[in-house]
Amino acid sequence: MNPPRSIDELETRATALAGRTITELAGQYGLAVPANPRRTKGLVGQLAELALGATAGSRPEPDFNHLGVELKTVPINASGSPAESTYVCVAPLHPRAGTCFEQSPLAAKLAHVLWLPIESSSQVPLEHRRFGFARLWQPTPSDWALLKMDWEELTEQVSLGYVQSITARHGVVLQLRPKGRNSRDLVAAMGPEGRLIQTNPRGFYLRARFTADILSRSL
Repeated sequence: MNPPRSIDELETRATALAGRTITELAGQYGLAVPANPRRTKGLVGQLAELALGATAGSRPEPDFNHLGVELKTVPINASGSPAESTYVCVAPLHPRAGTCFEQSPLAAKLAHVLWLPIESSSQVPLEHRRFGFARLWQPTPSDWALLKMDWEELTEQVSLGYVQSITARHGVVLQLRPKGRNSRDLVAAMGPEGRLIQTNPRGFYLRARFTADILSRSL
């Protein structure tokens, strides 16, 4: 599908997805639904991008760069809450000196987000899981302050060589977590003694409770 020409057109397309199942949409685009539920996450994102006309692919920019809007699919559990934290972008393990939060890929990705819920309860068969009602969101000054505080703290720890000491407990709304195909996926990073070490790639993630708050405010 061609990219949406406006935010209104994007919102109209997203609204039309509500209630549609993974199987319906996969059939429309000639894609097979994997038998292993663990492989569904990639399919859900691919289907959403196809149906909405996203253009960024894997590039470090918003999915609808011409509109400044990022697309985030959110697995929702049986109680209607986000089932997991939300991946935002890759975290650089060699932060450039002088880079500020406002110029970071994370800030660009979160400036304007289209949240698209998808059922993820194990009680619902994979092929019958449906998309929910999409919501557009822009961070409030309070949201930006929390994100900036966490980003600066985590980025400082990385630049000082303490990347391997950062755990999922760090950060109020933002987490820095391993982001690789498996534990053997390694990249270079600065160690605590100023020497290069090998470690897993990292990504920035939004905590599930923060995403839940965003979605509740967007209703």
